[in-house]
Amino acid sequence: MARFSYTVDTQPMADEMHSVSRHVNVTTGAVVAMQAAVIAAEARASDHVCSNVNRGFYSLIRSQISQKLAKLQSEVDSLTMQLIQQKNALLNIRNRMQRDYNMISARYVKLFNGLNTNLKNRVFELDKLTISFANKEIDKISNRTKHLAATMPITQSESIAVSQRIIASNVKQRGLNVINSMQLFIREMNVQKVLTDQILINNINISKVGITYIPICMMEYNTDRADHKNIDIVISEAGFNNIATSAIKNKAHNEITLLNWVQDSNSAQDILPEFNKLLMASSKDSRIKDVTLKLYESNKYLTI
Repeated sequence: MARFSYTVDTQPMADEMHSVSRHVNVTTGAVVAMQAAVIAAEARASDHVCSNVNRGFYSLIRSQISQKLAKLQSEVDSLTMQLIQQKNALLNIRNRMQRDYNMISARYVKLFNGLNTNLKNRVFELDKLTISFANKEIDKISNRTKHLAATMPITQSESIAVSQRIIASNVKQRGLNVINSMQLFIREMNVQKVLTDQILINNINISKVGITYIPICMMEYNTDRADHKNIDIVISEAGFNNIATSAIKNKAHNEITLLNWVQDSNSAQDILPEFNKLLMASSKDSRIKDVTLKLYESNKYLTI
């Protein structure tokens, strides 16, 4: 078998590979530099984006808080103004009520002082002598040492005895007048008490035998189309018991058939203005008022 031996020079290839390796290293360095630059740029971009997002978020939150503060501040200011107005209104009401109270109290104080003075004068007029004695003479007697000046009595023994008898008789006479006045006052008080007891009624339900005139109201009316007449009698219950009231109603029911009813145009004319006033004051429909007035005018007013 033939064998061939060739010698190949690899130096150019090695040189080229060395050149390629150098370029690859350069490219690797460039890629690493570019990667570092990209990483730095991404870091700067992320920092920029984060700072902008944070600034925008904080700005948004601050703006919302500022809006809420402004809204709440306006509400607080409006409520404060409203409270101030209500306070001023309450102060005005209090001042007006105070003025009214002072005016009314002064009026009533004046009124009651006048009543007290009139009552005092009337009480004093009941017995002038006794009250005059109690208010004037007693004070003079009690203060006689202050009103009288001290004097040196120089007189004879006979005149002293006579003057003492005169003074004693004068005191006895004044005492007798006072006793008579008090006796007259007590007797008049007893007479007035007896008259008052006779006039006043302590128990209105006391039944007494006698003739008494009282007003009663007899009404005759019908409530259906069959013209069934009903009779109702109303009397005052003051001063009468149930037995007396029932007896009066029974007597009136028995006597009502004997009464003669006649037409009275004068009373009807007197009642018509009052009836018109009631119709004008009523809140019913005008048609109902017209029918009511027509029914009243067509009715014949009868009296006993």
